[in-house]
Amino acid sequence: MDQIEKIKMMIQPVLQQHKCSLYDLKWVQDGKMRILQVSVMYPDGSMDIDTCAAVSEGISSLLDESDIISHEYFLEVCSPGAERELRSFEEIKEAIGEYVFVKLKDPKAGMDSVKGTLLEANEESVTISYMAKAVRKKIMIDSQNIALIRLSVKI
Repeated sequence: MDQIEKIKMMIQPVLQQHKCSLYDLKWVQDGKMRILQVSVMYPDGSMDIDTCAAVSEGISSLLDESDIISHEYFLEVCSPGAERELRSFEEIKEAIGEYVFVKLKDPKAGMDSVKGTLLEANEESVTISYMAKAVRKKIMIDSQNIALIRLSVKI
């Protein structure tokens, strides 16, 4: 088991205590500083700064006690953001009804990307409702043609 996996297991009690889940945990290099970035969220996808601070304190204490990290680092606990990537079929399925951005591998209907409401999702495709000029349209995109799908902020 690598270091990241050990840390993921170690911090689960802190996350459960604060009723949130881990979205991502990774090392980020910023100049000479190594940052352990921990992205957390509530079940509804939201997060607040007070919970981030409390989770950060809990994780920091655990990491200090365990001595699992032997080098100097900075701990950053944050939200994955309002425009977080949907990385699995389960995350895509949970986002049905949400406004999303989809980047296509191969253009379809003259578009290389589309923003709209995610109407349907299955293993083979997603269906998006979008506006083209003043007309509401639907597009079905094969899962194999999706380069990226993420939540999007509707403006």
